[in-house]
Amino acid sequence: MAAIVAALAWMGLLLQLFLSLQLSLANGNGIVHGAWMYLAYFTVLTNLLVAVVATVAARRGDGGRDLPWRGCAVSAIVLVGLGYFLLLRGLADPEGLDWLSNLLLHYVVPLAALAWWLVLPPRRRIAATEPWRWLRWPAFYAAYALVRGAISGFYPYPFIDMAALGITRTLVHCLVLGLAFLAIAWLLRALARLRA
Repeated sequence: MAAIVAALAWMGLLLQLFLSLQLSLANGNGIVHGAWMYLAYFTVLTNLLVAVVATVAARRGDGGRDLPWRGCAVSAIVLVGLGYFLLLRGLADPEGLDWLSNLLLHYVVPLAALAWWLVLPPRRRIAATEPWRWLRWPAFYAAYALVRGAISGFYPYPFIDMAALGITRTLVHCLVLGLAFLAIAWLLRALARLRA
């Protein structure tokens, strides 16, 4: 199961990297700029986290059931899927390879990772406080995106566009997304306990 999740995540990531570099070159900005823009998105970085965790898991005899970063990765990628569906899907109408990349990164990988969690739930007991530790991933991303945006002027998502929204509204949005992440994490913890 982990091998399938890893393969899907790597496929989506490599396809999106190709498209990002191609777009950057077409706009005369070069490969470095394309890679820099590619790494701006929570979607890409979280799919990368899932790809790495699932790749490590696929090499283990137990399918990586108790890998320390697994709960964080699955919680974050479920947030990616829900966030895209609820907040972002109407902002663009991708076609061709863009559509395929979008499908993989925002829908297929989140569903596959969730299935991996449900089919092979953790065997160890997950403490009720552990989702707070997992929260470090989206918190790190929020700090990274806001600092990067303040320097470059580019914010990858409209709900964290500090230039347009101001710092107060942006931080409120980050707080709401953090609470959504925690809700997902605690739900996954409860589902793991039921499955176990």
